[in-house]
Amino acid sequence: MQVSILVGTMTGTAELVAGDVKKALEAKGHAVDILLMDNLKADVFQRPGAFLIVTSTYGQGDVPDNARDFHTDLLAVRPDLSGKYVGIIGLGDTTYQDTFNHGGKQFEDALRSLKANMVGERMQHNASGGTLPEDDGVAWAVEWAEQVAPLAKAA
Repeated sequence: MQVSILVGTMTGTAELVAGDVKKALEAKGHAVDILLMDNLKADVFQRPGAFLIVTSTYGQGDVPDNARDFHTDLLAVRPDLSGKYVGIIGLGDTTYQDTFNHGGKQFEDALRSLKANMVGERMQHNASGGTLPEDDGVAWAVEWAEQVAPLAKAA
């Protein structure tokens, strides 16, 4: 299966998670590309295969700076994503209870409104939880890929 990992990051943690996820998914036989959200537009969803969003939360529950224009473009262009399979790895910190993992939630809300097929529950890593985001992300993504592969193949 082809997987495009779209990365929203401020400090590089989401990019680190995406790199480890890529290695794990490639070891399972998937073809994986990592695309930083810096210059992405809504048309990225014309790519074949499934999509994995890996994003942190920044500021007052915002998407990271490098994801802001992409998120805005998705909501402006409003592509029909009904044939697309998507998963989300959200990074956050429960120290910020009111906005915990809102970067991932904002992407989930946008993608659901565009009729994307969300596969699995959005992963919500807690930086204060004592586990490494890359370890949790890899475990979640391997399970996600097992769920989405038969769906994407049938599409």
